[in-house]
Amino acid sequence: MNNVAAVMTDIRKFEFKEVPMPVVNEGEVGIAVRDVGICGSDLHFFNGDAQKIFPNALPFILGHECGGVIYEVGMGVENLKPGDKVAIEPGVPCGRCELCQSGRYNLCEKVRFMAVPPYHGGLQKYIAFPAHKVYKLPENVSTMEGALLEPLSVGLHAASRGEVTLGSSVACARFWP
Repeated sequence: MNNVAAVMTDIRKFEFKEVPMPVVNEGEVGIAVRDVGICGSDLHFFNGDAQKIFPNALPFILGHECGGVIYEVGMGVENLKPGDKVAIEPGVPCGRCELCQSGRYNLCEKVRFMAVPPYHGGLQKYIAFPAHKVYKLPENVSTMEGALLEPLSVGLHAASRGEVTLGSSVACARFWP
């Protein structure tokens, strides 16, 4: 199998390149990526805004909103199998800090987040990812819908934090150009 990626090689420039096939380690699954959403953070990288924070990140592979099909299962993975359609939770926290232990793993300071340097994203044909952050999709849910679960969860979390319910009035503000 050949792995091809849309590699960001410069500000506002992508090139399709052959990249190494991922090695599927113990506790991981190999995923044939089918769908990837383009997030606001991807656009910040694309437009060069993130180079201030990650000045030496290029070349880099973007994309953290992913859905795909498992093609390989690493040792110790029992809940997933080749052929399963899946969605990915892109943040992999340490699991040991106080925030992780209290259930607020989204705030872990040691999180490894897909498509945030130095961790490449899903705009490639194949990836390996920790199985405990990969979720099997029901038969009636497509990999495209699976890719939309991450932004949906972010929106639901924001609505919950803001106590927005059906019939609520809300306003939006833009804080950057």
